[in-house]
Amino acid sequence: MTALQENPAVAGPSGKAPAVPRARRGRATVLTLSLLAALLLLALLSAGIGAYEIPLGDVLASLRHRAGLGGHALDRTAESVLWNIRLPRVVLAVLVGASLGCAGALMQGVFGNPLAEPGVIGVSSGAAVGAVGAIAFGLTFFGNWTVTACAFAGGLVTVVVVYAMSRSGGRTEVVTLILTGIAVTAFAGALIGLFIFFADNAQISQITFWQLGSLAQATWPKVLAVLPCALVGLLVAPFHARRLDLLALGERPARHLGVDVERLRFSLILVVALLTAAAVAVSGIVAFVGLVIPHVLRMANGPGHRFLVPGSALGGAVALTAGDLAARTVAAPAELPLGVLTALIGSPFFFWLLRRTRRKQGGWA
Repeated sequence: MTALQENPAVAGPSGKAPAVPRARRGRATVLTLSLLAALLLLALLSAGIGAYEIPLGDVLASLRHRAGLGGHALDRTAESVLWNIRLPRVVLAVLVGASLGCAGALMQGVFGNPLAEPGVIGVSSGAAVGAVGAIAFGLTFFGNWTVTACAFAGGLVTVVVVYAMSRSGGRTEVVTLILTGIAVTAFAGALIGLFIFFADNAQISQITFWQLGSLAQATWPKVLAVLPCALVGLLVAPFHARRLDLLALGERPARHLGVDVERLRFSLILVVALLTAAAVAVSGIVAFVGLVIPHVLRMANGPGHRFLVPGSALGGAVALTAGDLAARTVAAPAELPLGVLTALIGSPFFFWLLRRTRRKQGGWA
């Protein structure tokens, strides 16, 4: 089966993408509406469920009151819990999940590999180096924002290093990018181990908490910190969907159809770095969202990126909002680390995906 047969959304000989079948467009619309409805419902439930219960009707009444659409204010405790604790956490879960889901879809499109995810190019490990280094050395030059700023900078710097080291003769190859990312990730792991060796017990506890991933420290300032990066990345990504469909044909056919493959790859790697670094900086390491969500949607509606890229953002938001709700309610009053929960669910899926891919291809050789 050719790439064009596998992906009917890619362009034909004229370079123009053929019309998407009506059934697939209808399925994409249904999936989009379903994801939006699920996200809205989960967000409202997450805002009300917790150690201090707030009925759904009161949540809606307070939201309407703040929006000037009627409703009523709640008592002081309920208002404080809702607006200072729950809603910042819900909004941050939506932004982080959308960023990781969209970054995963872009990575799989850029690398032409369904097993790719944002950590492949080292952005997560680079962000971890920045955060762990800031904690271990007690850096405070940005006050409470120092760890977040160092994590964001570390993620971006790592991606630039990986891309620069992979470039040769004015071009980068997918295999070289992946292998360089693996090498840089291993080096980052060594640096993290070295930082932990020199850290004291209190710092080690903080480092461990950050590496496990959590939204427990969500605040409105953190939401505002990640919002610009997330919005830029999420708004730019869908405009590359058609070229990603063309790239699915292979690099040489895509070039013949007018795609500047090198520029496309560089642009999308920067978008992935922006989305992932911003998400990891405020939430710590949250694994498998960028791998699992695009696969679920690809199985539901095919490989076309016009739906897959924005759909993965929506799916990631749904998954992380649900995951965060489960993390703080499953073992209440204790809270499970969000990254641990996503890994517990995502790793079996990844194993199943490996076996399924190998079986379909008749082996890896």
